[in-house]
Amino acid sequence: MRSVTYSMTMSLDGYIKGPDGGFDWGEPSEEVFRLAMDEVRGVDVHLMGRHLYETMLYWETAAQEPALDDLTREWIEVWNPLPKVVFSSTLSTLQGNARLASGGLAEEIERLRAEPGEGDIAIGGATLAAEAAELDLIDEYRIRVSPVLVGGGTPFFDHRKRHVNLELLESRTFNSKVAYLRYRVVR
Repeated sequence: MRSVTYSMTMSLDGYIKGPDGGFDWGEPSEEVFRLAMDEVRGVDVHLMGRHLYETMLYWETAAQEPALDDLTREWIEVWNPLPKVVFSSTLSTLQGNARLASGGLAEEIERLRAEPGEGDIAIGGATLAAEAAELDLIDEYRIRVSPVLVGGGTPFFDHRKRHVNLELLESRTFNSKVAYLRYRVVR
C-alpha cells in the first residue's frame, strides 16, 4: 500500500510560517534543497490545500526566467509534471498538472491508495496535514528543522489532544545546521 507522507520545513519551535506569515527563514541550502527534490522524486501525487497551491504556482512559469541556475531548473523538471490534487472550496480552475479533489480527504486518499503505483502520496500544508493526522491517514513524517525560533505562527503539528507513537527511521544534520528527521507512525 502506498504511504502517505507529510514533509515540510519547520522552525525549532515548531512553526512552518512565522507570526507574520513569512517563511524566508526556512530557505534551504543546496543540500537541503536536493533532499526535498529527492523526496518529491519518490512521490506519485501531491495533495495540498489552496494556500500551498497558490504558493507553489510560481513554479508553473518560473522556467521562463532566464537567470535560473541548474538546480532550480532541475526542481522545475521534477515538480511541474507531478500530479497534484488541490482541496479548495473557492478555486474553480487550476494550472499545470493539478486537479481539484473530487471528494473528502479520506475518500481521496483511499482512492489514490487503490490505484497502481509505488510512489508516496505526499501531503503539503499544515491545515490539510492536520486533517489527515486527525483521521490517522499519515504514515510518515519528514521534518526539516531550521535552527531558528520564530515565536509563533502556523504550527507544523496540529496541537489537538492526540497521542501518536513514532519510530525514528532516519536523522541527519546538514552543513547548514538544518536537522532532518524521518519518522514512521507506529500502529
